[in-house]
Amino acid sequence: MAVSTDALAAGFHEVDATSTVQANRQWWDIEAESYYQEHGEFLGDAELVWGPEGWTERELGLLGELQDTLSLEVGAGAAQGSRYVRSQGARAIASDISGGMLGKSRQIDADLGQPPLPLVLADGCALPFADETFDLVFSAYGAVPFVADSALLMRECARVLRPGGRFVFSTTHPIRWAFPDSPGPDGLTATMSYFNRTPYVETADGELVYAEHHRTLGDRVREIIAAGLRLVDLVEPEWPERTTSSWGGWSPLRGQSIPGTAIFVCTRE
Repeated sequence: MAVSTDALAAGFHEVDATSTVQANRQWWDIEAESYYQEHGEFLGDAELVWGPEGWTERELGLLGELQDTLSLEVGAGAAQGSRYVRSQGARAIASDISGGMLGKSRQIDADLGQPPLPLVLADGCALPFADETFDLVFSAYGAVPFVADSALLMRECARVLRPGGRFVFSTTHPIRWAFPDSPGPDGLTATMSYFNRTPYVETADGELVYAEHHRTLGDRVREIIAAGLRLVDLVEPEWPERTTSSWGGWSPLRGQSIPGTAIFVCTRE
């Protein structure tokens, strides 16, 4: 079902895990092509960009040594990050809840004349892999804010990670929840409680079509520790002068004052 953005109603109310999965799968199936058309140049086809600020893994080096590692990208979208780690010597598998996004990955591989990446259609909260399979699990703005139970997602990522392996993910910085999602001056004044964890939802004709879930910084840290992971770094990337474009509510103006992205670097003991 195609959804007209003109018909969307936005607000905050509770939604369960099943409804979240159904809505977000459909949303990203529908949006796969338009998302790539809008953001593909910024993201590149074989680069791992950690957030709207534009910092790349090539610059930040958060994943560690990639040569000969087996990696899993969760919430991979069109799998740009997996293409990057493959270019650095990793064996890469990309997973996403959206068949539309994975189809876009297939198209990119074909356009580049590259062997297709191994792709898995999967909910990040129910990964179809054996325990201790991967050396590395990572996600750049994928899965984490789009699941109702992110603690379960952390446990799943830890479960499939080998001892000594690394789990790195980026997501919207939790402080952003308190501010309007506006790139201009209106986005610099807090209007909602940082501690309000009620999901942001969009509906069309009364039907849920999109859901995004909020956790505080403390929530994220507790989820990581409860999953048996160790938090070794928390990166709050500053907005670089070179990035002059806005992406939704992320903008140079706001980036001068508040962080837009949080990157969590974890290891499994």
